Amino acid sequence: MQRRPRTFLVLLTGLVLALGVLAPPAAAGGERTPGDQPLPGYTIVNPPLPPAIVHGRAARVLQGVHRHAAYAIEVPPKWNGELVMYAHGYAGQGKVLTVGPPPFGLRQRLLDQGYAWAASSYYANGYDVRAGVLSTHDLALRFGGLVRKPRRTFIIGASMGGHVTGRSLEQYPRFYAGGLPMCGVMGDSSLFDFFLDYHLVAQGLAGIRAYPPGRDYLPVTVPKIQRALGIDTLPPGATDIASPLGRQLRDITVNRSGGRRPGADRSFSYWKDFLFSQGAPAEGTVAEDPGQLATNLRTRYTPNAPVDINRVVQRVRPENPRARYSPRLTQSPQISGVPKAPVVSLHNLGDLFVPFSMERAYLADVTRHGQSRLLVQRAIRSTQHCEFSAAEAGAAWDDLSRWVHGGPRPAGDDLRDSKAIAHADYGCRFSDRNAYAAGTGTRRLYAPCP
Repeated sequence: MQRRPRTFLVLLTGLVLALGVLAPPAAAGGERTPGDQPLPGYTIVNPPLPPAIVHGRAARVLQGVHRHAAYAIEVPPKWNGELVMYAHGYAGQGKVLTVGPPPFGLRQRLLDQGYAWAASSYYANGYDVRAGVLSTHDLALRFGGLVRKPRRTFIIGASMGGHVTGRSLEQYPRFYAGGLPMCGVMGDSSLFDFFLDYHLVAQGLAGIRAYPPGRDYLPVTVPKIQRALGIDTLPPGATDIASPLGRQLRDITVNRSGGRRPGADRSFSYWKDFLFSQGAPAEGTVAEDPGQLATNLRTRYTPNAPVDINRVVQRVRPENPRARYSPRLTQSPQISGVPKAPVVSLHNLGDLFVPFSMERAYLADVTRHGQSRLLVQRAIRSTQHCEFSAAEAGAAWDDLSRWVHGGPRPAGDDLRDSKAIAHADYGCRFSDRNAYAAGTGTRRLYAPCP
């Protein structure tokens, strides 16, 4: 039977072998692909990486292919014996594997501080967190043979790489000394619930039933929904919506994305068209179509007026409940909230691609397992996805490093108190004032900090 089309534009269940070792999937037909080659259907693009200059001397760069994934490693001239693994974000559905260094100025910062770094392309693209977890761990082990076994290994990651980071800390307890997820999918499948919510709530408010979407959903149906809600001409960054139906969609979206907080209304108008663009049909595995994990069966939406949306909204079961609820290392696995190592997490307040609710969900999981002493979270007053300055990311890294090396637990923002989050100056403590003064990115969507 042909699968019904999905509402999400995309961004293997793990096998435990007799020895308890997780491995990438084998080639079709039982054929074995050599580990220094990509899996069938993939190609690798890994051009030479010019070495960074560290205190006047060139770093040592190593590149190659290990267990079907490209890798890049950089070791400073005076290595401190510690390693930082970088887990990249979603790389699309293409079949070209690429690898790059840590972003936000962290590459140079790590090397200047004496740390080596390593990054994997993963053995597969798509929303395949399993590939990220396995390939990153495999490369960390390989680093010992290529250079020397490190005294400590950290893991940092952005976006889907945050999902990789969160799960890696649990998949390999105490292997990693600390983690730095940035703009991460720390709420695992609740991200896809959020995308589903947006479509179903908008359709319910507009009185247009369009789930599952047809091929004309984006070009024909979405414009009708936007006109019915009075948001079709709403410019990015605007706060005034004349239609009560549009205001209800905005307020529900704000609540589902982490609650009332600075910049929330402007962020809605910034992201509202993009969220509709997540409606192209897709089919395939969870990595190709993570929307098959999504559900809104138990979701209660607020505000529930002027439309009684909880009565009229279409309810959808997860198409793949086995993958959604499995504790195994699937392509989009759960993060349970048991990190076993210090974690400093950064998130943009106005991001609606990977919303701030991911952090609140992670905090709830970590607290439920009695691990909250290991988690520090920081809110950054910006709206683009993964919009961090070098100062913001660097400060988080420095504080994590000191913490792991016996220093004090760093300061963070309060994500438990909804009133604190709604305060006008929330997020000011760790946001880069120089970036605001320069007017970079979306910083000016927020009022100046006192």
